Amino acid sequence: MKKRILLIMVLLFTFSLGFITGVLYSSKDSQNADVLYNSEHVPQSAKRLELKAEPKAKKLESQVLIGYVQDFRNPDEIDYTNLTHVIFSFAHPTADGKLLLNGDHALKNLRAINAKAKQHDTKVILAIGGWNHMNGGESYDYFKAAISNPDSRKKLVYELVSLAERENLDGIDIDFEHPRSKEDAQFLSSFAKELSFSLHPKGKELSIAVNAKVHSVTGTEIHSVVFDPKMFQYFDHVNLMAYDGHWDGEYNAANLSPYSYSANIVSYWSNLFDRQGFSREKLVLGVPLYAQPEDPAIKQVSYKALIQNNPANVTRDKVSLNGTTYHYNGHTTLQKKTILALDHKLGGMMVWEAGLDAQGSNSATTLIANVLENKDDTRFFSKK
Repeated sequence: MKKRILLIMVLLFTFSLGFITGVLYSSKDSQNADVLYNSEHVPQSAKRLELKAEPKAKKLESQVLIGYVQDFRNPDEIDYTNLTHVIFSFAHPTADGKLLLNGDHALKNLRAINAKAKQHDTKVILAIGGWNHMNGGESYDYFKAAISNPDSRKKLVYELVSLAERENLDGIDIDFEHPRSKEDAQFLSSFAKELSFSLHPKGKELSIAVNAKVHSVTGTEIHSVVFDPKMFQYFDHVNLMAYDGHWDGEYNAANLSPYSYSANIVSYWSNLFDRQGFSREKLVLGVPLYAQPEDPAIKQVSYKALIQNNPANVTRDKVSLNGTTYHYNGHTTLQKKTILALDHKLGGMMVWEAGLDAQGSNSATTLIANVLENKDDTRFFSKK
């Protein structure tokens, strides 16, 4: 009996000792767990930390300033400083979906512009289409043939994406002037969808230049140009060509691009995007950097030439030069248009084209960039 009692006491002692040991061990683990999740107790790495250089701020973080540049321009004469995007214009589609550049000099200029633009953190995009085709006539017939057939459309998408990758471009811009029917609109929408699905996974952008769709005289919608509104979901930027209004109705150079015309265009496209549920930030308001003569038989004059003739022309919208009256957008109107775009929450501004701009303090793109960058400054918004 005594032996049994002694055995029971030994077992109880052993069990108690194990229990106490387990509690102490568990408590120690809990302390270790606190060490793992409390950063104050984490041992510092033996590696010496170095301060990284502050990343260079991106210009115009919330708005874009896009400049089209024609393929024959001297890359050294373009001011990339204020541009967020350069759109190199144009590559030309063939009816069977191939892609053409306007000779070896165009490819050389594209590469030079790309290299120079990258030094200023400016993106470079290749535009396809335009009004005239390098094989003669309008681009419309070639473009429509290429995108209306599934095989040629697929080939054109492949050619564009391959070129963008090979030349390290930042995207593609579509300039199909202009879809003239619901059938055209559907072809363009299919092309945009396929191109978007190929470009966006590669981190490249897709933009489109669109007809203003507003009559410069009546202010009403132009129905001869047809878009599928749902198509705009595929684009990063929709560049509104808010100029060339002088061709609406009877020729009138004064209707090139007055402020009232741009206001009607901004209202039309803002309402359209609101109804479709698209962000207005996709919309980019275009302005002309050329002057339209009252005599249609006379050639246009660049904004640069007007300023070189007389620096005082910088604030005007009309000037008489060599016996001809020209209409254009001076700094006052360009400032008002930029504020108009900001007030309507648009994504920025576009110029056709950067190669026509003046230099220095009279530069139109410099003025626009200053307004965009100082959008909260009451100096720019006190007068409308």
